[in-house]
Amino acid sequence: MSVSPTPRTRRPLSDRNITLLFIMPTMVILVLMNVYPLFYSLYLSFTDYSVISAEPPKWIGLENYTTILSDQRFWSHFAVTGRFAFLSVGLQMLVGFGLALLIREKFRGSGLVTTLILVPMMLSPVVVGVFWRLMFNPSYGIFNYLLGFTDINTAPEWLGQPVLALWAIVIVDVWMWSPFVMLLSLAGLSAIPNYLYEAAAIDRAGAWFQFRRITLPQVMPLLLIAVLFRTIEALKQFDLVMGITGGGPGDATEMVSVRLYREAFQGQFDTGLSSALAYIVLIVIVAISNLYIRQLNKVREG
Repeated sequence: MSVSPTPRTRRPLSDRNITLLFIMPTMVILVLMNVYPLFYSLYLSFTDYSVISAEPPKWIGLENYTTILSDQRFWSHFAVTGRFAFLSVGLQMLVGFGLALLIREKFRGSGLVTTLILVPMMLSPVVVGVFWRLMFNPSYGIFNYLLGFTDINTAPEWLGQPVLALWAIVIVDVWMWSPFVMLLSLAGLSAIPNYLYEAAAIDRAGAWFQFRRITLPQVMPLLLIAVLFRTIEALKQFDLVMGITGGGPGDATEMVSVRLYREAFQGQFDTGLSSALAYIVLIVIVAISNLYIRQLNKVREG
């Protein structure tokens, strides 16, 4: 008499396998969509190639990089970008952290005030640029009027003078992204234990001592994260510049991202040169980010 084999029971999928089953297809697509353009653009940076030309890419080695690094115009664009990043990020830290200190105490309407402060960072940068360009207009803009310049003949031409044009972009960027710094600062302030302030008050420590020894060290890691994110965004700023000044007057506000756009999509459509410029910007951003991350690690260890 033959004995029928016992049926094999299927082992249920583990949570890890189910997670991989759902995530892996998306991960594969994302890797292919990002890795291929990354390496292909790296290859194009070593070639003489235009996207509108019928000629295939011609290998020229480091010629694109030497052209960029030896051109004084590109260095001036990097200088403009650096000044903008320094001014805008520095002011955003001061304004954002100051706002966080002001509204961390609960009061009637604090939720509404916080929501209104967050509105600028929710808007499209292009829309913000066009909106502020109209406000800066000396004939019918409201910005000069708010500063007390009622005579259009003596009012400053914000977008017509090189120094003022750069400050105009800085003002808009600070107005738009200071709420981001405020949010991170509020998160750090809310995490500070109250007993630290109570102990300081018992020891009769002043407000400045409490700020310097308690508040600032506790919030510093989040402030450095905000500096990191905002510096990266400032170094590749494009939308606000094109919406407000278009890089003018002359090339006073033509930052590296604007120059990259002109090389890639205007004139000769020099794809090889623009790819090299993009990788130079990438190297600069990675280097600066590495410095910030090292400082952040020191603060956390301390």
